Amino acid sequence: MKTITKIGIGLALALSLGLQAQAADGGNPKKGKHLYKKECKACHSQGAVGGEITPMSKTMSQWDRFFKRMKHKGDQEAFDALSKKDLKDIQQFLYDHAADSDQPQTCG
Repeated sequence: MKTITKIGIGLALALSLGLQAQAADGGNPKKGKHLYKKECKACHSQGAVGGEITPMSKTMSQWDRFFKRMKHKGDQEAFDALSKKDLKDIQQFLYDHAADSDQPQTCG
């Protein structure tokens, strides 16, 4: 019985981690970090017009919802000017370093 329980717990854990990793799957987080610093940070740093936003500002599911809506308050044109691939890369970087991720980051 103990073996079945251990297998069940292991399977549940693997499925849980797998589902989390799929949420922003497909982006390049290294490119996303570069794009975030280049395209987003000017308006989203401390004291800037858009207010400080870092990967840790939201949870993984909050970042997924933000990118699913594809709505950017204030400057939708800046958001629309990015390619779908660039947005996916930025999303992957933000998701991978969200507040509830294994590697939260501020993007300093």
